[in-house]
Amino acid sequence: MDGFERRRKVKESNILQGALDLFMQFGVQKVSIAEIAKKANVSQVTIYNYFESKHNLTQEVLIYYLDTVWIETEQLLDSDMDFPDKIKQLIFNKKEAANQMNKDFYTYFIKEYASGITYIEELYTKKMLPRLIKLLNEGKEKGYIDSAISNEAILVYIQMLKESMQQETMSQQILPFADDITKLIFYGLIQS
Repeated sequence: MDGFERRRKVKESNILQGALDLFMQFGVQKVSIAEIAKKANVSQVTIYNYFESKHNLTQEVLIYYLDTVWIETEQLLDSDMDFPDKIKQLIFNKKEAANQMNKDFYTYFIKEYASGITYIEELYTKKMLPRLIKLLNEGKEKGYIDSAISNEAILVYIQMLKESMQQETMSQQILPFADDITKLIFYGLIQS
């Protein structure tokens, strides 16, 4: 990669990170291209040259955010941490992400998810789902998950939750309970 391409990638990354920071804090609607340009230390023209529109930039910010979260999740899953600690950390990370995300940005994210944005579906089917199955199998092997429950049944359960989250009315109700819902997914109703 030559110097020009490297500088271009750095600028693009600064724009995406700056936009993400602002969207997380204020939401998509309340953030202007001028504010993003100032945060990223670039001109508005540079943003339009790279992304063409705020809509395209927002789409790329979602992808950037998902990639960042996925990398962190993979590092956690690949760690030497034992199964219960991985689950606790996954729950904690979800809770932290929900607490840090502006409601407007969350709503935008869910609308894109509901519209079947191909990147989200591709990430889920090609990367997240295989790793989830691997995690479930690890939990079963170590006796933390009931081996009598098939992975298929667990995945149907997760699919039901996923589909309900794609409904706009439901997505508004889920955010305040993200921690509780995640605990229900992993621990159920019965206290051990």
